[in-house]
Amino acid sequence: MPVTKILIANRGEIAIRVIRTCREMGIPTVAVYSEADRGALHVRMADEAYCIGPAAARESYLVLEKILDVCKRSGADAVHPGYGFLSENAEAARAFQAAGITFIGPRPECIVSMGSKTAAREVAIAAGCPVVPGIQETMADEALLEASLKIGFPVMLKAAMGGGGKGMRLVHKPEEFTSSLARARGEALSSFGDDSVYVEKAIVQPRHIEIQIFSDTHGNHVYLHERECSVQRRHQKVIEEAPSPHVTPEMRKAMGEAALKVARAVNYVGAGTVEFLADADRNFYFLEMNTRLQVEHPVTEWITGLDLVKWQILVARGEKLPMTQEEIPLNGWAMECRVYAEDPDKNFMPSPGKITFLRTPSGRNVRDDSGVYEGADVPMFYDPMISKLSTWGPTRLEAIERMRAALGEYRIGGIRHNIAFHEALMEHGPFREGALHTGMLDKPFWKRKEQGPDLKFAVAAALLHELENEQRRATQPAAAVDGKPDAWKHWGRFNRL
Repeated sequence: MPVTKILIANRGEIAIRVIRTCREMGIPTVAVYSEADRGALHVRMADEAYCIGPAAARESYLVLEKILDVCKRSGADAVHPGYGFLSENAEAARAFQAAGITFIGPRPECIVSMGSKTAAREVAIAAGCPVVPGIQETMADEALLEASLKIGFPVMLKAAMGGGGKGMRLVHKPEEFTSSLARARGEALSSFGDDSVYVEKAIVQPRHIEIQIFSDTHGNHVYLHERECSVQRRHQKVIEEAPSPHVTPEMRKAMGEAALKVARAVNYVGAGTVEFLADADRNFYFLEMNTRLQVEHPVTEWITGLDLVKWQILVARGEKLPMTQEEIPLNGWAMECRVYAEDPDKNFMPSPGKITFLRTPSGRNVRDDSGVYEGADVPMFYDPMISKLSTWGPTRLEAIERMRAALGEYRIGGIRHNIAFHEALMEHGPFREGALHTGMLDKPFWKRKEQGPDLKFAVAAALLHELENEQRRATQPAAAVDGKPDAWKHWGRFNRL
C-alpha cells in the first residue's frame, strides 16, 4: 500500500506529533487548517499546508470532501486522522479507500463494530471478554427502569453512540432515574445525533485502565501493556500513567489477552485501545474500544521505547508488526498531565486568547507535546489543550517528582491555565499513594497557591534593594554586595519582570 506523502487531517499537538515521525521516516507531510488556525504551529511545520474553510470544525476539519480535494491537489496518497475529527468515521475511511488513498487507521467495518457501545459489548461477550453486568440493547424509558431495578442500583446510564463522558449519568436510586434518563437522552442527542441510552451496573469507585493493542494485516496481534486513566474530571481524563499501580503481572497478562480477544473477533488492523473498568478486587470489565491513537499514547511510548505513530505507518503499508508479544519491553514509569487553557478557579472555564509568554520545561526524561508557541492564539473553537507534559522515571515516585519539578518550570502568560491544579495533584496524598478511582476529583481537594508576591510589592522591593546597594557601594567592595543572593530578584528574574 503506498504511503509516500501523508496528509494529516487534524490540528494542534497531534498533527505536530505525526509530522515529527514522518520527518524521521523521510515522508513529506501535508497540513490542513481552518481560517482560525492560519498561524498555527502545525501549519508552519508541515511541508505543505492548505486552508479548508472557516473556523468551525463542521465547516473545515469535518468536511470530508475538502480533505479529499486537498489529497488530490497535493498528491498525498495517505491520510493520518490523529484523534477526534474523522479518526473514527467509517464513512471517511471508506471514502479514502475508494479514492485509492491509504487510511492510517482500522478498516471501516472495525470502526462500525466498535463505534456503538452496545454493539461493542456484544462483540466482547461473544469473544469471551468480561463485561459489566447490564442491558446491551437500548430500550424505552419504562423498560430501562424495569431493567435497572433487576440489575440493582446504583446504575450507570450511557449513550449508545457516546464517548468522552457525554450522555453519562450515575443514578443512585430509582427516584432519580426518570430525570437522569431525560438528561442523558438530551445530551446524547445533542452530542451524537442519537438519543439511544443503555444501562449498566455501576461499579463503586472504579479504576479506568486501558490496554494499548496493535494488529497488522498478517493476523498478528500484540498488547503494549496498560495505562491508568482513573484521574478524571466530569468523565474526562486529566492525568494518565503507565503502567498502573493497581495492576499485577498476572492481571496485566489477563487484561492483555482479553483485549486481544476483542481485536481478533473483529479482525482488527492498526492501533487501538481496549478500555476496562476494574474494582478493588482486581476484577475487570470491558468498557469500550477506541479505534484510533489515544491522546495519552506518550506514556506507552515512554515505558516501551517505541514510536506508535511509526508503527501505524508501517502497518498501513502492509508490513508486519516489528515485535512479537514476548519482545515488548516494559521499563520504568511514565506520567502525563494535560495542560489546558482553562481556569480552575472558575470551574475550569476555557480561557482562549493569545499566549504572550511561554517557557516550557525540559531536561532529562521530560517531554512536552505541544501545538503552541509564544505569540500563538488558543482559539475558542476547539479543545483548549496547550500541551501534554509527560515525564519518565525508574519508579512511580521518581516519575511524580520529575513531573512536579517540570510543572514548576512551566510558565504561560496571557491566558489562564491549569498548571497549579496539576502541581497540587502531584502533592495530593491519595494520588501519590496510587489510591485512584474515577470519582477522586468530584470533591475539591486544592486551593490555588500564590505564585509569588504581588507585582507592585515585588517591583518596590527590587527598587529598594538596588537603592540600598548603591548606597553600600560607596563604602564596600562590589563583590560583597553583588555576591549575596536575593530571593526577591530571583523571583523577578524567573517570572520575567
